[in-house]
Amino acid sequence: MPKKKTDLSGSFEIRPQLEHSIKLKQRKFKFTSKQHMFLEMVLDPQNPIIFVSGPAGSSKTYMSLYAAIQMMIKDKERELLYVRSIIESADQGLGSLPGDIAEKFDPFLIPLYDKLDEIIVPQDVVWLKNQGKIGAIPINFLRGANWTDKVVIADEAQNFTFKELTTLITRVGEGTKLIICGDFMQSDINGRSGFSPMFRIFDDEESKSRGVCTFSFNESDIVRSEILKFLISRLQKAEKNV
Repeated sequence: MPKKKTDLSGSFEIRPQLEHSIKLKQRKFKFTSKQHMFLEMVLDPQNPIIFVSGPAGSSKTYMSLYAAIQMMIKDKERELLYVRSIIESADQGLGSLPGDIAEKFDPFLIPLYDKLDEIIVPQDVVWLKNQGKIGAIPINFLRGANWTDKVVIADEAQNFTFKELTTLITRVGEGTKLIICGDFMQSDINGRSGFSPMFRIFDDEESKSRGVCTFSFNESDIVRSEILKFLISRLQKAEKNV
């Protein structure tokens, strides 16, 4: 008996890829009123540039990433760009680390992916990376860049010089949101930090009316742990007495 031929017509129909929806994890804590204020400032389309200061553990980077994900959910064309310094101690830079630029920069991205894992499910982090929706670049590789429709988070900005910060803020193009996170108490560049001076330059009503805003968290906003809150408080008091 002859074999019945399999009808392959229509078997290779190309179906459009289903639109991917990013899922936020259920938060383990409620946002404080101050965190809500910061979110409102960042999500306001009239504010393209925000400088945010705060001690370690005060949620400045977490809240910035949370806002970035919210913007990416609302506008699926937006991409996230993470900027930070490759200076972590003394005068060491990328040249002292093994591998190509991507491999050298990888260890500096651990805080980014740790916080993303707290905000969205792991599959979405992988999807965003595979789709090229998440990028990262060292602060000293920005010259010539021009950003449109991006959410740019510049982290550990206390390790940026004034010149690097100037380069950073002048890259902002149409539809881009730039959030610059720094800690006045910490710097690894031996007194050359430009974060505090630039924060003060734009900490006024005229800058705010133009959409360049500043926001400050303090030790009372630390959510990481009570012991960290105590340590930061003591260190700040000691610094004032030096």
